[in-house]
Amino acid sequence: MLRIEGIKSPTYKRPLDITVLLLAHAVFLPLWVLIWITIPVMIWVFDRGPVFFRQERIGKNGKIIIIRKFRTMIIDADSKGPAWNVRNDPRVTIIGQILRRTALDEVPSLLNIWKGEMSLVGPRALDTQEQKIFESTIDGFELRLAVVPGLTGLAQVYDKHDIAQDKLRYDLDYISRMNMWLDIQILFLSVKNTLLARWDQREGKSTSPNDKS
Repeated sequence: MLRIEGIKSPTYKRPLDITVLLLAHAVFLPLWVLIWITIPVMIWVFDRGPVFFRQERIGKNGKIIIIRKFRTMIIDADSKGPAWNVRNDPRVTIIGQILRRTALDEVPSLLNIWKGEMSLVGPRALDTQEQKIFESTIDGFELRLAVVPGLTGLAQVYDKHDIAQDKLRYDLDYISRMNMWLDIQILFLSVKNTLLARWDQREGKSTSPNDKS
């Protein structure tokens, strides 16, 4: 059984993250400028609300980190439903649906990678409430906090039903065999999902993390 304490990120992790980010921004700089201008304008024009969504997430060893994403839900969405996402969530805006399908809502989270709070690849950092609920209902769920969370990962790419037990299985599998080639494969598949708008099509989540249907 894996243990949280004592597990260190492989030495390739941080250099790979920085190298990929630098190359991606250098080669596709005009595209990044377009993204950072167009998406905020679209969000603001749609309902005149805030462009960014700020949330506390659980990082490595249970440390709380603050992530920012492009807002995909209606204004004050948390007061009108659960903090976590659910299937066919009526709070998601039209612009938000596009952003989620392409994962472009995650772009501001790249700042967390620059800061070293996240990696490009790793277990997904969950909302604090969601993580605590799963820890209380699923044995060993806290083990996925043994490494720095990722923007994408095995569970994000392969867990089509977004079921917590499967998420844990994928995350522990990744932690047990982290290597550069695996990260590159996951990044390739993630870019492919973005280009084909295949994100946010998972079916498992209904109304609560306690719902296992």
